[in-house]
Amino acid sequence: MKIFGISDLHLSFGTDKPMDIFYGWDNHTDRIKANWTRLVTDEDIVVLPGDFSWALKLSETVEDFRFLCSLPGKKLLLKGNHDLWWSTAKKIKEFFELEKIENVEIIFNNMYRVGDFAVCGTRGWFGDKQSDKVIIEREAGRLKASLTAAVNEGLTPIVFMHYPPAYGDAVCEPIIRVLREFKIDKVYHGHIHGSGLNNSPKEYGEITFKLLSCDCIDFTPYYIKEII
Repeated sequence: MKIFGISDLHLSFGTDKPMDIFYGWDNHTDRIKANWTRLVTDEDIVVLPGDFSWALKLSETVEDFRFLCSLPGKKLLLKGNHDLWWSTAKKIKEFFELEKIENVEIIFNNMYRVGDFAVCGTRGWFGDKQSDKVIIEREAGRLKASLTAAVNEGLTPIVFMHYPPAYGDAVCEPIIRVLREFKIDKVYHGHIHGSGLNNSPKEYGEITFKLLSCDCIDFTPYYIKEII
């Protein structure tokens, strides 16, 4: 069993939000499918840390999830800043059952066991306003809940986030504190595209970051680890 990661698919099968208006994004869903099916088997896991769909409502994501279900492997989704369709865990699970969305799980205040490892994470956030600080503390709490669930089961966490914990001159200190508390030394993330790469650090102190935005990894699931 292998674990892969790919972020920011920005699917829009159920909405009018084409990505091919952006440089390098032409036929991006066909490219994702070709690369995915070439590398991933039904025994593998693919983690998608955010910005999965442009849909505004959960009901508008059906065709996006149909596309995802057509691809091999178990898929684990985290929320991104553009995933405005995201609802409560209960409603999303009910939606999956209703629409027969299979082999898809969400990481939201929880973790997912993979052998002796656990896929953990949260969306993250940035900002200096008081409202931003409230969101950041909430996200730090969600990350801690996810990591605590893994550690309580004696599992080694593999951490995914949508936002990087540090970007440019900004550092999300509450998130960094949680990562250090649990001795996490690597975070896989998305969110960054194009010119944003110039401000995207690859490390902060002892913590290294790996960017998984699909346009930055040639629309190809990134191999992370094999679980024996």
